[in-house]
Amino acid sequence: MSWPPAPIETERLVLRESEARDRPAYVELFASPEVGTYIGGSRPRAEVEAAVPELPGRRFGSFVVDLDGAMIGMVTLDPRADGETEIGYLFLPSAWGHGYAAEACAAALAWFASARPGEPVALRTQTANVASMRLAAKLGFTEVKRYEDYGAEQWLGRWSPGQRAASSASW
Repeated sequence: MSWPPAPIETERLVLRESEARDRPAYVELFASPEVGTYIGGSRPRAEVEAAVPELPGRRFGSFVVDLDGAMIGMVTLDPRADGETEIGYLFLPSAWGHGYAAEACAAALAWFASARPGEPVALRTQTANVASMRLAAKLGFTEVKRYEDYGAEQWLGRWSPGQRAASSASW
């Protein structure tokens, strides 16, 4: 599969490769206490500033989610050691509650299904993350198991290309 793909356009968003202008949004994502709530916490802004490269997120499977020319989040499709691909997503708190994560993840899953027909995708989240659990259901992920990790109950779901994500009308 070649990378990066052409930008993916949805009704409101563009999923694209990162650019240098996205660096401030990357810093904000990883320094935000709200974003860090279910992913092990935020990091001090100075530490994030020092760690984020001038051209952040340039790797296979990493999409910037762009709204009106500005990065509002990211969606990743990461190969795992067990051969499965895992979807992940982070959005700036100002983008929460607008259906952007559902729209962006559905587009990334559709792209993946066409690039890797028949291959399932995994999603992991803490069960305490109610919004993420709702998103997993909306996207068509089905529960595989629950387990304890990082001091909290985790949820593992799986999506297969034949499964239908929620229609854009429900976003």
